[in-house]
Amino acid sequence: MEQENMRALVTRLGTLLCARECSLATAESCTGGLVGHELTNVPGSSTWYMGGIISYANDIKEKVLGVEKNILETQGAVSRACVQAMVRGVCRITGARVGVALSGIAGPGGGSVDKPVGTVWVGWCIDDHLWAECMHYSGTRQEIKKQSAATAIRGLVERLEAADLR
Repeated sequence: MEQENMRALVTRLGTLLCARECSLATAESCTGGLVGHELTNVPGSSTWYMGGIISYANDIKEKVLGVEKNILETQGAVSRACVQAMVRGVCRITGARVGVALSGIAGPGGGSVDKPVGTVWVGWCIDDHLWAECMHYSGTRQEIKKQSAATAIRGLVERLEAADLR
C-alpha cells in the first residue's frame, strides 16, 4: 500500500475511533511494530492510540499477553487461538476497547507444509467481539509485513464502520 493511501486509511481509523470515543492497542509478532509505526505516522494519533506490545517470542505472548501455554504447544503461535488471546491480552493490559493482533511467518525461512511462509493470522477485538482471519501473502519479508499491517488497519476500519458502539 502506498504511503499516501496508508495515511488516509489511518486518518479514517482515527476519525472512527474518536467519534466512538474508543482507544486502540496493538499486539504484534511478525510485523515487529510496523502497525504501531504506521499508526503513529499520523499526527494526532496520541489521542486514540494507547500503544502496543511486540511479542515476537512465545514467552512474551504467554507471560505478558496471557496466551495459554497449551495454545502455543498445540496450535502454535500462528493460529486463530493465539491472535485472539493476544488481542484480548493487549486490550486487558491497556484498557483499550479496540485492539488488533498479528502473528505469522514473514520468511524467508520458518514455513512448513501446514503453515508456509506468508501465512499470517490477524485478530481484531472491539469491546468483547472477536474476529480472526488467516491470510496468505507472497513476496519478500518486508512485503509480507507491509501487506499484513495494511490488512490489520483496513480490518479495523471495516469493523468500526460496521459496529454499533455506544
